Parts: sequence; structure tokens; C-alpha cells
Amino acid sequence: MDKAVKIPGPDHPITIEASPLRVTVKAGGRVIVDTTEALSLREASYPEVLYVPRKDVDMTQLERTAHTTYCPYKGECSYYSIVSGGQKSANAVWSYESPYDAVAPIKDHLAFYRDRVDSFETRDA
Repeated sequence: MDKAVKIPGPDHPITIEASPLRVTVKAGGRVIVDTTEALSLREASYPEVLYVPRKDVDMTQLERTAHTTYCPYKGECSYYSIVSGGQKSANAVWSYESPYDAVAPIKDHLAFYRDRVDSFETRDA
């Protein structure tokens, strides 16, 4: 069965902009992310999500899991656990590796559940 594909619009807006913030993520006593190149994704009435470039993530600390989800606006979503973060950090990270055209800028970026890491800090870059 084909999955529904929806285009953002007035009833469900999605905006993606460069974030002016420096983002640092720590888990298991290690810095997993340190970047000044995050993207801010705002979708409908949901809270802002900061997507960080894969190049600024210590990918050796992440392990892909079998968990996946689907968003009709963004596409198939893959998940990673943070190895050093323990059980708390299971499926703590997600990525749209082949996002739909409407959200293409988030390709090669990852997002983190803030409650599944030791700290998720933002400050002026």
C-alpha cells in the first residue's frame, strides 16, 4: 500500500531556517554534537526541532536501530541509539535520510530527543 505524501501549506506549514545558536549535545559523559550550523524546523503547532549536520556529530557514538517511522510531510525516518548513553538513549536520534523535496534541507542532518541525552545546550553562536 502506498503511503500518503502531503505538501506543507497554510493548514500545516513547515519552515526551515539556519539557527543562530550553537548546539552542544552530551550523552554518557561525552560530547556527541558541537555545531553552529543547526537548522531550525518549525512544523504547524509543534515545538521547534533543531537538526544538526551529520558532519558535526560524533557518529562513532551512534548505532543505527531497526526502529523506523513515517511522516507524510517529511518521509521515512531512521533512528539511532547513543551507545554511551545507556538504555535512556535508545532511539534518541532520528534522521530523514531521503526527505521529501519540501524539507530537502534536513537531508544529512540529525535531531535528538532532548530528554534522552544528558544535556542539550543552546547558546548564541
